[in-house]
Amino acid sequence: MTEDNDDLLNNERDDQQETITRVTGMYKDWFLDYASYVILERAVPAIEDGFKPVQRRIMHSMKDLDDGRYNKVANIVGHTMQYHPHGDASIGDAMVQIGQKDLLIDTQGNWGNILTGDGAAASRYIEARLSKFALDVIYNPKITEWQASYDGRRKEPINLPVMFPLLLAQGAEGIAVGLSTKILPHNFIELIDASVKHLNGKRFTIFPDFPTAGIADVTNYNDGNRGGRVRVRAKISQYDKNTLVITEIPFGTNTSTLIDSILKANDKGKIKIKKIEDNTAAEVEILVHLPAGISPDKTIDALYAFTNCEMSVSPLGCVIEDNKPLFIGVSEMLRRSTDNTVELLRQDLQIKLEEFEEQWHFASLERIFIENRIYRDIEEEETWEGVIQAIDKGLEPHVKHLKRAVTEDDIVRLTEIRIKRISKFDIDKALQKIEALEGQIAEVKHHLANIIDYAIAYFERLKKEYGPGKERKTEIRVFDDVDATKVVIRNTKLYVNREEGFIGTSLRKDEYVCDCSDIDDIIVFTGDGKMMVTKVDTKTFIGKDIIHVAVFKKKDKRTIYNMMYRDGKGGPAYVKRFAVTSITRDREYDLTNGTKGSTLLYFSANPNGEAEVVTVLLRQVGSIKKLKWDLDFADILIKGRASKGNLVTKYSVKRIELKEKGVSTLKPRKIWFDDAVQRLNVDGRGELLGEFRGEDRILIINQSGIVKTITPELTAHFDNDMIIMEKWIPKKPISAIYYNGEKELYYVKRFFIENEGREDSFIPDHPNSQLEIVSTDWKPMAEIEFTKERGKDRKENLQVNLEEFISVKGISALGNQLTKFKVNQISLLDPLPYEAPEEVHADDLEVVDETNVSDKKEEANNEGASTSKDNTEIDKEDDQGQTALF
Repeated sequence: MTEDNDDLLNNERDDQQETITRVTGMYKDWFLDYASYVILERAVPAIEDGFKPVQRRIMHSMKDLDDGRYNKVANIVGHTMQYHPHGDASIGDAMVQIGQKDLLIDTQGNWGNILTGDGAAASRYIEARLSKFALDVIYNPKITEWQASYDGRRKEPINLPVMFPLLLAQGAEGIAVGLSTKILPHNFIELIDASVKHLNGKRFTIFPDFPTAGIADVTNYNDGNRGGRVRVRAKISQYDKNTLVITEIPFGTNTSTLIDSILKANDKGKIKIKKIEDNTAAEVEILVHLPAGISPDKTIDALYAFTNCEMSVSPLGCVIEDNKPLFIGVSEMLRRSTDNTVELLRQDLQIKLEEFEEQWHFASLERIFIENRIYRDIEEEETWEGVIQAIDKGLEPHVKHLKRAVTEDDIVRLTEIRIKRISKFDIDKALQKIEALEGQIAEVKHHLANIIDYAIAYFERLKKEYGPGKERKTEIRVFDDVDATKVVIRNTKLYVNREEGFIGTSLRKDEYVCDCSDIDDIIVFTGDGKMMVTKVDTKTFIGKDIIHVAVFKKKDKRTIYNMMYRDGKGGPAYVKRFAVTSITRDREYDLTNGTKGSTLLYFSANPNGEAEVVTVLLRQVGSIKKLKWDLDFADILIKGRASKGNLVTKYSVKRIELKEKGVSTLKPRKIWFDDAVQRLNVDGRGELLGEFRGEDRILIINQSGIVKTITPELTAHFDNDMIIMEKWIPKKPISAIYYNGEKELYYVKRFFIENEGREDSFIPDHPNSQLEIVSTDWKPMAEIEFTKERGKDRKENLQVNLEEFISVKGISALGNQLTKFKVNQISLLDPLPYEAPEEVHADDLEVVDETNVSDKKEEANNEGASTSKDNTEIDKEDDQGQTALF
C-alpha cells in the first residue's frame, strides 16, 4: 500500500512538470514589438515629410477626395479609415490639430479656438479642403513612393514628397514607449530665409514662433535639442492705474487655464486681485482688476512668478529616419529638409525632361510620317508585320537626328493617327510645337545644371505667394529673472514673543511685527549678540530676549545694522556697523567677539544706512573723569558682520541714549536701463540713467504724447512706445512739436511736469494729433523742411530755436503755431551750448562706502591690527567658508 502511494505521488509530480511552460522570452518580444509599433506608426514624425502616419493618411485621403470644393470632415475621416487601422476619433482629432495650424487645410465651420481652449464641433458639422499651399508643395504622384495599405486593397504613400520644411513650420509632439518628441513651431518666412541661406552656404539660426504669440526667451533653446529650454510669457500691459490687460498668452496655455492659475494664486495669497474679465474673441483680452493701493508693476512680476503667465517649454528633437528614432537639432532638420527639397526638385525636373523629350520624339516622328507620306507605303501590305516593317523602312532615311531609336511602340502609335488629322496636318504648326518643346527641354536642362539656383528661386516664390500674413507673432526678448520674494503679496502677519524667544504667524496674542508672505525669510537678533535667519513658519524658537525681527532681503547692501556690545562680563565695550548680505539659513551667528557673557548695549537697523548720534554714559567707578560723551556712528566704517569692532571704552557702561537721528551715509544708487529686457537694474547692464537719492525720479515720455515721472523701482515695467527715459530734473523744461489734428497745424510748446505722480497727455486728444519731436535739452534746435508747392520753388529749410520761439507754459497749454505753410519733415538738431546748474556729484560727497573695508585705516583707538585681522577672516568666511543661503 505504501509503494502504491509513492508511485501515485511520483506520477502526479511528473504531470505537474509536464504542464510547466516557460514564458521568459515571449513577453519580451511582445513588448518590443508594441514599443516599435508605437514609435514608428503613431507618435513620432518622419524626417522626410514631417508627418506622423495618421497625418500622412489624412492628407492622402484629402487629395483622393479633392475636387476644389469643401468636404465634410466626417467623410474625410471615413475615407481615411481605408488606410488607417484605428478608430475615427483619433483621425478626427489629428485632422483638427492640422486644421488649427492654418497651413495645409482650408477650414470651414467651428474648428475650435487655440486661444480659449474650446474644442471643434462634431466632424459632421465642419468641412475642409486642401489649401493652395498644400496642393503646391505636398503632392506629386510621379515622384511618390507607394506601398500597400494595411489590408492590401489600396496603395498609400510611404512618404509624401513635401518640398518645404513642414515639420519645423507646424511643430510636432508625441509620447511613445520609452521616448518622446517635442518640436516647436517656427516662423514660415524665417524657415524659407534659412533654407536660402543654407543653399548659399551661409550660417543660419532659427527660433520658435508660437501661434499664441506672447514673448519668448530663447537664450537656452539649445537648437531644439534635449536639455534646451524656452521661457514664454504672456504680454501684459497696464490698462489703467487699477487694471492690467493680457493681450497675448504663452504657448501651451489657453485663456481658461491661464485664468484658473491666476485665481489659484489669488486664493493662496500670492497675488491680490479684485476680479478678472475674459473678453477674448478673435484676439486675447483678459482684464485683471486690482484693488486700490496695489502696485501694477509688482503685480505683473507676480503674475510671471506665480501663474501660467510664464511657462517653460522643453524641446526635444526626435524624428524617424530609416525606421529608427533619431535625435537631432532643428538646424540639422532644416538642412536635411532643404537638401531633400533640392533632390525632389531634381527628380521632378528629370521626369519633366523625359516627358518633354518623349513629346519631342513623337512630334518629330509624326511630322516625318505625314510630311513624307509614309502612310502610303502600307496600302499594299496585307499583314500587320508587313505594315510595321513598311513604316520602319520608310522612316529609316529621316530619323538620324532623333535622340533615340525608333521602337515598335512608336510605329504602333503612328498607325493610330486618324485620317482626319493627316488631312488637316499643318507643317508650320508642327514645327512651332517642336521648337516650343526644344525650348522647354533647354530650360529644364538649364535648371538641372543649376539646381541650387532653381531651388532658391522655388523658395523665393513660396515666400512671395504664401508669406504675406505669416509674419512673426512671438516677440523674442531676454527675460530678467523675477525675484518671487520681492513681488509676492504679504498675505500673513508675523508676531514675536520677545521674552520667551518665539516668532511665527500663529502667535496672535503676542506683539505684531509686520506683514509677510509664506515664502519670506525672517532675520532675528537677540540680546546676547546672536543672529539667525529662518524661514517664516507658524511658530519657531530663536532664543530668549529678542531685540529685532524683520523680513530678510538677500543681497541687501543698503540695510546697515549699528551695534554696540560688551565683551564678556565686565569686559570692554565695542561698536560696529555691518550689512548682512548672505547667510546659511537656520545657523546661529555670534556678532560679538565670542566671549561668554557678552551682551548688546545698543542696536539699530537702518534701511538706508542711516548713522545716528548716541550718548554713552559710564558708571561712576574709581577715578573716572569723563562719564558722558557723544558717539557718531557716521565715524565708524561699515565692515563685515564678524568684525570685532572699534573699542568704545574699557569701563562699565551704564546706558546708551539716542541723541540725534542719523541721515544716510551711503552713496546714491547708480541705476541702469537694460533695453534688451526692458528693465532697470543696479548691476551695470545697459545705459546709465544716473545716480539716484531717495527723492529722485525717472522721466518717461511716450510717442503717444504721455509724460510721467516714476520712482526708480527695479520692478517697473515700460510701454513699447517709450521714446525718452532719463533722470528727471524738475527745473528742466520739456520742449515738443506736435501736429494738432483738429486745427491741422503744427504747434510748439514748452512745459514743466506739474504732477509728478500722475500721467499727463501734452498733445490734444484727437485721432489725428501726433507727436513729431520732443526734447529735454535746455536749448533745443529744430529744422523744418517745407513741402514744395506746384509751380513754385521749395522754401528754404527753417531752423528754430525753441527756447526763443516760446516761453515755458502749462502742460495743458495749446502752444504757439509753428508755421502756416505745409511741412514735409521736422528734424531735431544738436542743441545750443548751455551750462546746466551744477549738481553736487556723489563722488564729491563725504560719505562712507559700505564696500570699502580693507582700504582705509581707522583714526581711533588701538584696535587697528585686530580689526584688520577680523576683516580678513570675514572676507574668507563670506567668500569661501559657509554655503550661501541663496
